[in-house]
Order: sequence, then C-alpha cells, then structure tokens
Amino acid sequence: MQEMTENLIAPCGMNCKLCYAYQREKNKCKGCRSNNEFVPNSCIRCIIRNCPVIKNNVSGFCYECEKYPCRRLKDLDKRYRTKYHMSMLENLEIIKNHGINSLLNQEEKRWICLKCGNVICVHKNACQVCKSTYIE
Repeated sequence: MQEMTENLIAPCGMNCKLCYAYQREKNKCKGCRSNNEFVPNSCIRCIIRNCPVIKNNVSGFCYECEKYPCRRLKDLDKRYRTKYHMSMLENLEIIKNHGINSLLNQEEKRWICLKCGNVICVHKNACQVCKSTYIE
C-alpha cells in the first residue's frame, strides 16, 4: 500500500486517496491537486477547488479563507457526514491546529482495511481490493 501524502488532501479537506475515482482502475483520477488531464470533470468544475483564495495560496486549504467555512463547504461537509461518516471540516481543523502530518496519521489508522491492509473507499464503505465492508 502506498502511504497517504499531503498532495492527496484536497483544499476542502477530502482525502483523495479514499475517493472512488482515485481508487478505480479505469480512468483513474490522480487527485484534486493534480493537473486537469487526470481529474474527473466534476472535480475540474468544483467551485471549492477553483476558489481564487485556494488557487492563490501556497498550501491552499479552505481554512485559510476569511469566509471559512463557506456555505458550499458546509453543505459538502454535511453530505459527507451523513452519507460517508467523515468530515472535511474536522479534517481541516486538524490540519489548522495540529498540522498535515497529524491528519495523515489519523487517516492511515482510520481508513485501512483490517483484513488486507489496503485503503477503504469512503464512497463504497468497502475495501476495493478484498471487498470487506467498513463499519464506522
């Protein structure tokens, strides 16, 4: 298993390594921070990813914006909390208060399949390799 890295944490706090688009075999996404040829259209058009504050900031996380948390981020967070049992806002607060390595360490413990050691897909609530379901 490849370890989780900073460049796979999207500006909104999503860990791209957990995303179905990143984990799938065909037309695999390279993450929100990669160039546009490897990113799905939905991510290319993402208003959060294209926010001028994000594009003009070195680390580029939403918590650095004066409007944080904006309505779009709150809505996205609510959807992910409800459907996928994870929070972008919590992830961003960890990065802001404890640093990116703290989040990466937490993510590696939380989202690793106990059966085979691969990364759980947040959108499928299962390991894409051994198909074990993940219950939060």
